[in-house]
Amino acid sequence: MPYDRSNLHANERIVVDEHPHWIMMFWSVIWVLLSVAFGIFLLTRGGDGLLLKSGKWLAVVLIVVAVLYLLQRLVKWYSTNFVITTDRCIYREGIISKQGIEIPLERINTVFFHQHLGERLVRAGDLMIESAGQGGVQRFEDIRNPVMVQNLLYQTMEDNENRKFDRVRQPAEGSGSVADELTKLVALHDQGHLTDAEFEAQKAQLLSRQPPPTST
Repeated sequence: MPYDRSNLHANERIVVDEHPHWIMMFWSVIWVLLSVAFGIFLLTRGGDGLLLKSGKWLAVVLIVVAVLYLLQRLVKWYSTNFVITTDRCIYREGIISKQGIEIPLERINTVFFHQHLGERLVRAGDLMIESAGQGGVQRFEDIRNPVMVQNLLYQTMEDNENRKFDRVRQPAEGSGSVADELTKLVALHDQGHLTDAEFEAQKAQLLSRQPPPTST
């Protein structure tokens, strides 16, 4: 199920929209195979002993539980999206009861990943994103090709940063007033899009464009 495009902001585009790697269903498939093999072994054995009959019922129960677990993991895989847009990193999961997290790109500090040997072989792994604010480090499991996603996320963050400064450096045609640009700069700072240091640097750059007052 792809991410709902109606949730995007104006001029926001999706860069990555992926379900988790299929490895998240690995153990559920193994349990189904083992329970079916165990069930076939018991159900094909002859005899009418109480222990054997109990074992056959146990095998049936194990098969049902294993299949239900596989279905639960399949639904979780289908309803989980890891999304990178030009403005945000988004994680959504659930069909009836939904939960998720959104991290603005400008608040992301560090992106790192973890892969054990098996995950490296199938190009899967966990992605950790450290961001400013209460969330701290968020861990996203079973990401497809986390190395590529890490690089792509950093590139998208850089592009987002460049667009942010372009909005400040390139005033709209016909508006060119330093006072107007300072007003826009203050608004970006108040909204949290610029740090104090970035605000002061851009403010100094704008003021340097202002012509000196003429002497009378």
